[in-house]
Amino acid sequence: MLRAFVNAFKIPDLRRKLLFTLAMIAVYRIGAWIPVPGVNVDLLRQATGVGEAANIVGIVNVFAGGALQQMAIFALGIMPYITASIIMQLLAVVIPKLETLQREGEQGRKKITQYTRYITVALAILQATGLVTLARNGAAFGENVVLGGTWTVVLIVITLTAGTSLIMWLGELITQRGVGNGMSLLIFVSIISQFPSQFQQVRIEKQAGSSFGGWEWIAALMLLGAFVCVAVVFMEQGQRRIPVQYARRQVGRRSYGGQSTYIPLKVNQAGVIPVIFASSLLYLPGLFGQISGITAVQNFVTTYLEDPRSWVFIAVFAAMTIFFAYFYTAIAFNPIEVADNMKRYGGFIPGIRPGRQTAEYLDRVLTRITLPGSLYLAAIAVIPFIFMAVANIPSFPLGGVSLLIMVGVGLETMKQIESQLMQRNYEGFIS
Repeated sequence: MLRAFVNAFKIPDLRRKLLFTLAMIAVYRIGAWIPVPGVNVDLLRQATGVGEAANIVGIVNVFAGGALQQMAIFALGIMPYITASIIMQLLAVVIPKLETLQREGEQGRKKITQYTRYITVALAILQATGLVTLARNGAAFGENVVLGGTWTVVLIVITLTAGTSLIMWLGELITQRGVGNGMSLLIFVSIISQFPSQFQQVRIEKQAGSSFGGWEWIAALMLLGAFVCVAVVFMEQGQRRIPVQYARRQVGRRSYGGQSTYIPLKVNQAGVIPVIFASSLLYLPGLFGQISGITAVQNFVTTYLEDPRSWVFIAVFAAMTIFFAYFYTAIAFNPIEVADNMKRYGGFIPGIRPGRQTAEYLDRVLTRITLPGSLYLAAIAVIPFIFMAVANIPSFPLGGVSLLIMVGVGLETMKQIESQLMQRNYEGFIS
């Protein structure tokens, strides 16, 4: 692996891409420490994490790389863009025009990307307004950390929205001129950057009044995290290969087809999106409770739907993850369209008739392999909460959606670098 890193920097083109990616990541991390104008930074650092909405702040803060905790210009992180992308994928299923744009190739993708940017800005404005509201009434950080009146609030909202737009631009630059998917790499960096503070928090919490010291807890967490990493890699690489045979066709003097291939159906076809869906929906009750001001609603949400150590929260989160795994798989993979394309090019599954029977067979296989995939997603998602409830620790650094994103992004980035190394006759990371 070390030789692969050395070889990557020997290739001028790949070296430029790697250095450009590192430079954009450095800019992103710098922006996570520059506070927005109009906030009391000293009071913010003292009051962070003690408000009624501290759990909400903590969840979003992980994906913002600690920027939300500092009320920095990148406090919203990349989450508005992720939400906008998911919304566009769902709208493409129900709006024929968007579905047509998806099939138009490069021009259609550019249009959809433009629409995604507009939705991202709109969501950033809404989320920035909600964040400032929680910061002013003391729900987010325990005290009012916003200085000034209406114009200060407007300035903060504009700054946070501009920060999200800048993050979106940085991610697109990394995708175009760097290595890997820019948005995914920024999330990866955000999650990694929170590990030292989370481990330190666990160590301090368990150091006092415990015969089992803080460092021992950290070692146990790292061992469990390593085990979960192996399980994630095993499941993410797992797939059911459906054999496909193409009939031989004679066109003039040339012969086409006759080869065998397969359709790879992943065990986890939906990726990490079901967990993000479930996290986003569980974020809404807490926000609604803070805005409504109804004491009964706030108490119910705080007790059952906001505390990650609550067994009701764990059960609801697991059930929603399983549901969205089936829901998104049904949207992302269309058996009828795959069967029609196979029939059009003379392909068939051995023993299955082309057309409707092929679509039914693919749908049946996909439904069966989605069950273990959804259970795996739910288990990985709730492991940190179960550990927090049983061991009574404030946070679980290695687990849940964070680990899924880290492993997935790491594998994809390594595959991209390896493909470029293999093109130039160098050994890669995996080979």
